[in-house]
Order: sequence, then C-alpha cells, then structure tokens
Amino acid sequence: MKICIHGHFYQPPREDPFSNYIPDETGAEPFRNWNERILFECYQPNAKARNFEKLSFNVGPTLFNWLADFDPEVSDMIIKQEQENYHRFGVGNGMAQGYNHLIMPLATLEDKITQVRWGIEDFYYRFGHKPDGLWLPETAVDLETLCVLSDCGIKFTILAPWQVIPEETSRGPFLIDLPNGREPFIVFTYDQELSTQVSFNPSATVNGDLFLDNLLRTRPDNPNELVLIASDGELYGHHQPFRDHFLSYLMDGAGTRRNIEWTYPAKWLQEHEVTTKARLVENSSWSCMHGVDRWKQACGCTPNAVWKAALRDALDRTAVMLDTLYVQTLSPIFPEPWELRHRYIEVLWGKRTLQDLCYQLSGRRLTSMELNIVQDLLSAQYERQRMFTSCGFFHDEFYRLEPQNNIAYAAKAVYLTERATGAELRSVVTDLLQRVQSEKTSLRGDTVFSQTMMRAQAEKAA
Repeated sequence: MKICIHGHFYQPPREDPFSNYIPDETGAEPFRNWNERILFECYQPNAKARNFEKLSFNVGPTLFNWLADFDPEVSDMIIKQEQENYHRFGVGNGMAQGYNHLIMPLATLEDKITQVRWGIEDFYYRFGHKPDGLWLPETAVDLETLCVLSDCGIKFTILAPWQVIPEETSRGPFLIDLPNGREPFIVFTYDQELSTQVSFNPSATVNGDLFLDNLLRTRPDNPNELVLIASDGELYGHHQPFRDHFLSYLMDGAGTRRNIEWTYPAKWLQEHEVTTKARLVENSSWSCMHGVDRWKQACGCTPNAVWKAALRDALDRTAVMLDTLYVQTLSPIFPEPWELRHRYIEVLWGKRTLQDLCYQLSGRRLTSMELNIVQDLLSAQYERQRMFTSCGFFHDEFYRLEPQNNIAYAAKAVYLTERATGAELRSVVTDLLQRVQSEKTSLRGDTVFSQTMMRAQAEKAA
C-alpha cells in the first residue's frame, strides 16, 4: 500500500509592519512569542528527526522568512532533506504555498497571480528547483485559482474530499477540466477519516502500531490509488506533544515492516497515470463547512464574528483605492504595471536590483525620484497583500493580534501610497473601519488604523 502524510507548516505573520519585530506574546512563555515556542516544540525536533525527508510538506513563505533569520540551522535542515529527495528521484517532496496565505477565491485575479508567482519564486529561491505542487491556503479553491496554478506551471494541489465530486468511486487523485484549452489539472484528496483522527483525536495517535494496523484493516490496497493523510504540521509536537516521535516511528520502520511504501504526490505521479475525473466544488475549503464564509462574514464556524463582514468590505474598498493609484501612477512608465508587482519578489530576494527590474519592464533607467516612487508603491502593494492574510479572519474575536495586524498592514500600505502619490486616503479608510468593532472589548478598527498611521508619521518625523 502506498501512503502519504502531508504536513502544512504555517504560522500567521506576527511582525509589526514598521519595526518588523514580533512583540512578546502572553501564553508563549518561557519563550518570547509563539513562533519561538513552536520552533522548539515542532520545527526543530521534526527537522532533527529527518521527518521533512519523509513527509510531503509545505512551509508558508512568511514563516520560512522568520525561520531562516531566527534559526538558519533548522531552516537549512528542512531544505537539505527535501533536496535529497529531489536529487534521488528527480522530484521533491516539498510543495510551494500561496505567499501571504490569502483566501484565493476571495482574491482578485491579479492577486491570485501574484500570490502563486511569489510562492513559486520563494520555493525556488530556497530549495533550488521549481515546485510541482502548491498548497492553497486553507485549501480554499475556485476554478480561476486552478487556472492560475496551471498557467504558472503547477501540476497539482491537495484538497479535502468534499471539495470535488468524482465521476466514479475513487480515493483519487482526480483530473479537473479547465477552460480555454488548458490541460486537466490534478487534484489529490486526503482521507477524511484518517486525517480527522490524526488532527483531532489524540488517542488515535498514541500507539503507532495500532494506528497502522487499523489503517491497513480498513483501507483496501488499490495499487492505483494513494492513501493521503493531511494535517497542520504544527500538530506534530506543538498541538499534540510527542507526535513528532509518532511520525518518526511510523515512517522509520513501523510502516516498512507492514509493506507500506511511503511516498509523496510528485513521486506518485512519476509512477502512475491519473484517469479519474471529478468536478470542482468552487469556493470551498478544508476548514469551513460553509465554503469560504469564515473569511468574509459570520458563519456557523464563527457565529459571533459580526465584525468580519465590515472588515472584509473595508479592506476590499481600500485595495481598490490602492490599486487604482498604483496603476495610474505607474502606467506612464510600465506597459504592464501588474507584471512589475508579480516580479517584485525577485527584488525582495536580491535576485536583481529594483533599477534592473524596472529597466527590463520599462526599457529605460529611472531617475532617483521615479525609483523612490516605484519603491514606495511596490512596498505598499506588499503590505496590501499582507492585509488579506487569512488568519485575520479565522477566529471569532476582533481584539486578537491577527485582525489587528491586518489593519496595521493596511495602514502602512495607505501611508506608503500617500507618500508616493500625494493622494489622501486615510480619512476614507478611517470611516470604513469605524464599523469594525469587538463586542467584548469595544475596540474598533479605525482606532487600530489611526494609531498605526500616527506611528508612521512619527517614523517620518524621526
């Protein structure tokens, strides 16, 4: 039997938009913040156990940014373990991820393209080879997103079983037809029961032998199908203590003794042809039974989060204003301003200078003043991507760090755009955010926004 375990490793961005410093977080003691605690409990032990060599996995780019700076030894171990598979088999076990963890069905087409291209470029920068697969944040999907993945050279993604409707009974993977002459796109679906046991039933993963025996007893061995288990990677040692040891035990011998072949999607595709078709359930995800409602309004998952609809509306309207000024200001210089943003990741990673990128896309070298304007607008667009991070909409309460960070990123985007264009946006955005309010603490979105703008002004004065 061929089995794959996928770990989705990701944490919400905790950095302040101006200092890039993560503040001390209550509950993370004895560590300063949750990133450091989860590193100690999960990323480090799994890397030392070489579990990243055996898993299928993705690491969120913004988390990897922090990890590479804070603990480059662990970051390097993860990368080298993946590269060993790539050099051995010609395909790696790592997957890329949408860069800022946006909910893709709620994003504009240009944002989808930016998120996928930045995610691919980030993966290539770290691992040294192109990814075959890309993990969609919260596995949230629509047909347009799959088209973007296909256009960018991605071969597959992983979804929940309820996100597709197969033409015939099968565990998958499946082919999803795409429009306009594109080749069908491959979707792997995870085993719902096993993934739920691993994720939410600690007693199911206490004994690795019993877990595997139960799996073999209840799953028919079909050589043309793959049993895929998917969960948050932080489960293995952080959400559930000692599950990094459980993972090592399964993949270091317990499975082999039972004639289990551990594999991963890209390797499985080298050896098998996908023939079963399925229809995509659009605007669906793995963590909201109401499609993607969780990230735009109150729903059955977060019924008290009445602030979400107002925040989503405010940020959507803010994005339109930012984008309009971005295009208006840069169109006289660049025939395709969005292509400039899509490729801005090359500058962030030092692959080329901003001047060189601008020369490639405009055909001339920019003056210092023009270059400063371009830099501000691209930095604003980076923050504009961050303001839609899914974590800001995930929980019930607005007073949490994540939604406040989303507004802080929006404030920095507004500040930089105003500085570059001379436009005045803050009064409109402040009015939009007045409707965003915590029922428990009465904290309002416009307060968070105004305080961040004040800090921006203080930074400018300094």
